[in-house]
Amino acid sequence: MGKDLADRFPAARETFQAIDDALGVALSRLMFEGPEDELTATHNAQPAILAHTAAVLAVVGPAAGAAAGAAGHSLGEYSAYVAAGALSAAEAAKLVRRRGELMYKASEERPGTMAAVLGLATAQVEAACNEASRQGSVVVAANLNAADQTVISGDLEAVTRASAACKARGAKRVALLKVGGAFHSPLMAPAAQRLLLTLERAPFQDPAFPVIANANAEAVKDAGRARRLLVDQLTAPVRWVECMEHAARLAGEEGRFVEVGPGTVLAGLLKRIVPGANVVSLAAADEVTRFLEAA
Repeated sequence: MGKDLADRFPAARETFQAIDDALGVALSRLMFEGPEDELTATHNAQPAILAHTAAVLAVVGPAAGAAAGAAGHSLGEYSAYVAAGALSAAEAAKLVRRRGELMYKASEERPGTMAAVLGLATAQVEAACNEASRQGSVVVAANLNAADQTVISGDLEAVTRASAACKARGAKRVALLKVGGAFHSPLMAPAAQRLLLTLERAPFQDPAFPVIANANAEAVKDAGRARRLLVDQLTAPVRWVECMEHAARLAGEEGRFVEVGPGTVLAGLLKRIVPGANVVSLAAADEVTRFLEAA
């Protein structure tokens, strides 16, 4: 993960090293060499994804030109603030590592899970969650990824009931996700309270351009509001459809979207939310090289 970037681009190497130094652990070695089961642990996976994204940003940022705005899905919102100059990559990595630790601890205190619901309108999914939340267990729509793709999150028994209710309402598929807890749900409330203290001490700057927040899909332009919405994000749904609709308005008809970091999931979602959107995904060194050559 990210080794090709470090091998080819000095700016990427420097970013990985700065994050290693900030965390006091050789995260980049874990990214490059594994083992995979250790890398995918929440407290490692979150800063690793951010480090990969920050490394790409360090290389392509100067060539990408002026940005109208930025957005990131879940922990990617921290990367969006890195892109906007509100946080250094090193400080953001410390924040997301702490975030991962707190989410893991909250999951130990109250175990939960998540499931992806495909082929059912979000309103129907939300109705199924309301129906399934009872007897002290709760499930909510947590990731509103597309009009017919929603992730639900909560206590296992409530998620099981909501999954059955979604199928009864006509969902094409409901699949449990391999996650460590019920993220973006009320079960993360203890983590949110603890994260607030960490964010209040973080050296946040006002972003150079708007960052669209997951929790309300609104543009954030000041550091104080950014902190509050990053806390809210732990227990609120990721309103990704609304985020991308807002981003499309910022970009305008001639705008281009650049997905930065591992994978192409967000580009795929964007094409469903904003048909015809001009989008490029940058993860591997070869993709970054082609982007730089075309800039």
